[in-house]
Amino acid sequence: MNNFAFIDAHNVHLGIKSLGWTLDWRKFRIYLQEKYSVSTAYLFIGFIPANQDLYSELQKAGFVCIFKPIIFDGEGKAKGNCDADLVLKVMIELPNFDKAVIVTSDGDFYSLVKHLRDNNKLLMVLSPYVKTCSKLLRKEAREKIYSMDNLRNKLNQKNR
Repeated sequence: MNNFAFIDAHNVHLGIKSLGWTLDWRKFRIYLQEKYSVSTAYLFIGFIPANQDLYSELQKAGFVCIFKPIIFDGEGKAKGNCDADLVLKVMIELPNFDKAVIVTSDGDFYSLVKHLRDNNKLLMVLSPYVKTCSKLLRKEAREKIYSMDNLRNKLNQKNR
């Protein structure tokens, strides 16, 4: 199988953090390869120059980082919504993969998941936190959704 993963990094980070643990991204990349035969894993992430070491580690772990420029709001909070970039990349790559693994809990991806499912291209939606996962996303993914909290023992950074 030649499957691709499309990962909403900010959504994953916040979702896992809300559960009280830290994702080991290297272990996660290995998991995607072994469990879902993911040959290419696109990670959509806002770019902040001070985080260059993190980006280097992610790339070393095997992720293809797709960066979005960050802007800061009036309170100094970073904003870098990557949703449209992720959807566009999936559509561009559609002929190049067998199935897609979408990693997010964000309901903005409902239409994408529906399109992939309707075209027999959806392998799985991995939700960082299924309790706060969008109802629309859960409804469309149906049985093809899995909570990443169930992976805590395998992917927790503390177990490294």
